[in-house]
Amino acid sequence: MRQAVLDLEESKIREVANAGLGVADVLPFWFGESDEVTPEAIRAAGVASLQAGETFYSHNLGLPELRQAVSAYASRLHGDVAVDRIAITSGGVNALMVAMQALIDAGDDVVAVTPVWPNLTAQPRILGARLRTVALSADAQGAWQIDLPALLAAITPATRLLVVNSPKNPTGWTLSRAEQQAILDRCRATGTWILSDEVYERLYYRGDTASGAAPSFLDIARPDDRLVVVQSFSKAFLMTGWRLGYLVMPPEMTPHIGKLLEFNTSCAPVFVQRAALVALAETEAITPRIVAHLKGCRDTLVPLLQALPGVQAGSAPGGMYVFLRVAGQGDSLALAKRLVAEARIGLAPGIAFAPEAEGWLRWCFASKDVNRLAQGVERLAAWLRR
Repeated sequence: MRQAVLDLEESKIREVANAGLGVADVLPFWFGESDEVTPEAIRAAGVASLQAGETFYSHNLGLPELRQAVSAYASRLHGDVAVDRIAITSGGVNALMVAMQALIDAGDDVVAVTPVWPNLTAQPRILGARLRTVALSADAQGAWQIDLPALLAAITPATRLLVVNSPKNPTGWTLSRAEQQAILDRCRATGTWILSDEVYERLYYRGDTASGAAPSFLDIARPDDRLVVVQSFSKAFLMTGWRLGYLVMPPEMTPHIGKLLEFNTSCAPVFVQRAALVALAETEAITPRIVAHLKGCRDTLVPLLQALPGVQAGSAPGGMYVFLRVAGQGDSLALAKRLVAEARIGLAPGIAFAPEAEGWLRWCFASKDVNRLAQGVERLAAWLRR
């Protein structure tokens, strides 16, 4: 096998979750998904498609009507996003990998902003790229920020691709409009592509944008900029298990992405795409409620954690996570496993996201019952006292 594959590390989040399998009464906050089921209207559309016999291949780029609906949806949020810039993918993970396959060769220079969901740094390595990282840092309140001059300096004419995720998994850090403009200007000057993972854009709580979504590179970029944006139906529509995402890219790139999709997954399942059409049609009945609920979850969890002696936790402007640190606990993987065994709470270890996140833990607060979050904090408090 290729050495790049042999060198891949198994998911440390899964390692913790596996340690909790079969353990009674564990409260699981380790995975990045809500415990609320997909809304009924979306599920019904998928069932109706299957009942109608839609079990065949579709276009590589997705159903024309879904691409048009995505174009209209993205245009409402970010200005004109033409349908010839849209490709439907089998999940956000597939969108990321296909984009990277299209843009980087073995040996290319890739820069990523970390800590970040491990797929975004593993995928360039799988393709043989040379990966460099620029790390966020946390202040005393647990809020994360970027050293913008350091990031801009890391992007050179030799840099093929910049990978950035905002709002960020796991920290919730979110790029400001000024930071996005500075990054876009620098990448234009160096000829560097930007791969922007914006799957959490609707899970944004500041309310300082006209759309209600987090700032997006699509707000300021031209259609022909070297920009590819990755999106997913997983977060804002509670559709994690459906595995559906999409790419927004320069129009000249789209037919070539269609070729890559043919050799990766061929196409997304039709019944899943039919469900997505209903999700988009029902957006205003679905997403604002989800966002309001998640904001309430965040605003419940963060003060409870901040009240615990020795716990550092910031209130992030976006995403569905609190990134926290317990004083005196350096090995986050060992700590996460202890919390499963001794406190019956399941959190993701910071080391899963980058070396600089060692000592931190990620708590997914996307719970349909906020009382579960309070119960989790009570268990953590009792464990700390012991």
